[in-house]
Amino acid sequence: MKTVFDWFTERNFVEQYTSEELREILKKPTPFYFGIDPTASSPHLGNWVGIIASMKLQSFGHRPIILVGGATGLIGDPSGKDLERPLLSTKEIGENVESLTNVLKKFLDFNHPTAAPLIVNNFDWFSKMNVIEFLRDVGKQFRLGPMLAKESVKNRVNSEEGMSFTEFSYQILQGYDFNYLAEKHGVMLQIGGSDQYGNITAGIDLTRRLLKKSVYGLTFPLLVRSDGKKFGKSERGAVWLKQELTSPFEMYQYLVRVADSDVIRMLQMLTLLEMDEIRFIEKEMGSAPNFAQKRLAEEVTRLVHGETGLKEALVATHAITPGKVSFREEELECAAENIPNIELASEEVIDQTYVDVVLKAGLLNSKGEVRRLIQNQGAYLNGKKIIDPNFVITKDSLLQGNLCVLSSGKKKSILIRVKF
Repeated sequence: MKTVFDWFTERNFVEQYTSEELREILKKPTPFYFGIDPTASSPHLGNWVGIIASMKLQSFGHRPIILVGGATGLIGDPSGKDLERPLLSTKEIGENVESLTNVLKKFLDFNHPTAAPLIVNNFDWFSKMNVIEFLRDVGKQFRLGPMLAKESVKNRVNSEEGMSFTEFSYQILQGYDFNYLAEKHGVMLQIGGSDQYGNITAGIDLTRRLLKKSVYGLTFPLLVRSDGKKFGKSERGAVWLKQELTSPFEMYQYLVRVADSDVIRMLQMLTLLEMDEIRFIEKEMGSAPNFAQKRLAEEVTRLVHGETGLKEALVATHAITPGKVSFREEELECAAENIPNIELASEEVIDQTYVDVVLKAGLLNSKGEVRRLIQNQGAYLNGKKIIDPNFVITKDSLLQGNLCVLSSGKKKSILIRVKF
C-alpha cells in the first residue's frame, strides 16, 4: 500500500531524512509538526511547500501540530540569512501570530475524525521559564562543537557581520520545541525546509537526551528557480498567502509566468496533483504553450483562495488579455480591484498621446521605452494593439466613460480611472 513517504519521494519532495526507520514509522498514524515564525502577518509561497506537506500527511492520517513561533520569532532564525534581521516588538509578533493562525486554519481539516490538527504557540511555554532554569535544564544538553559546525552558524560566524548570541541560541529554542511537543503531544516527526536540517537534528538529539525517545526529521528542498534564485518574489515583493497582501489575480499572474524549466518541479511541490497527471502535463507542454503554467496557476490559486478566488483571478486575467475585442462590466470591476490602477485627471488623458499617458500612469519610465514597445508590437490600449507612436487617446477610447487599460505585452498592465 502506498504511504505518504512514497508520495513524497516520487515527486522529489524529500531532501533529507534522519533515519530509514521513518519509512516504517509513517505506515501508521504519526503526530508531526511544522513550524512558522511570525516575522510577517502571512505565510508566503515558500511556506506553502510545508503547508502542502502538512495537508498531505494529514490526508494519510498523520496529525498535524502547527507551531507558530511567538517566542522564536522574537529571536530570529539565522538559517539562510546573510545578515541579522531587525527584531520585531512583542506587540508586532503577537499581532502576526493571530493573523498567521487565521490564515493557516484555512488549509487543514479541523473536522478530521482521527487527525484533527492543533495550532500551538511556543511563547506559551517559553514565557513560563526563567533564564536560570532554561540554562540548567536545556542549555547544558548542548555542546558548542556541534552548534558551531552547523552550516548556517559557521557561515555567519566567519562573515564580516558575525552572529549575535541571540541568533546563536535559536537552535536551542527550536530544539526544545521538538522535545516539548514530543513530550506533551506525542510528536514523532518534524518537517521543514532543507535549511532547517541542523535545527531539526538539534531537537532530535535533545529529545533523545531528555526523554530517552527516538524522534525523526524530514526536510524538503527550498523553493528555488533553476538559476538558484529563490521563488516567491514578485515585482511587488513576496507572494503572500493572505488575500489582502497578494490578491488571487496577482498570485495567478506570478505563477502563470514561471519558466518551462521550473514549472514541473513546482507542480510537484506546490500542488496535490498525482504524478500521473503531472507526467501528462509535462508531455503536453511541447504541443500546448503555457499549458503547464496555467495548470500550476489554477491549482495553487484554487488551493490557496478557493474556487471564488480562482474565478476572480481568471476574470481579471481575461479582462486585460491583449487582443480582446470587448470588455464586460464585471471583468472591468474585477480588474479594477486586482490589477494596479491609478486615477488621473481628464486633461492628463484625453487628447494626450498614448506615449505620454503611459508615462503619466507609470507603466514605463521613458518615451524611448514606450516607442520601442510600440515598434515591437507589445503596446495595448483596452486589449487593442497600438501601432502608431503618435496615437492620441480620446473620450471614445474610454470604457464605461471613465476607464482604460494600458498593457505592456502580456505581463504588465495598469487600469486608469479618469476623473472629470
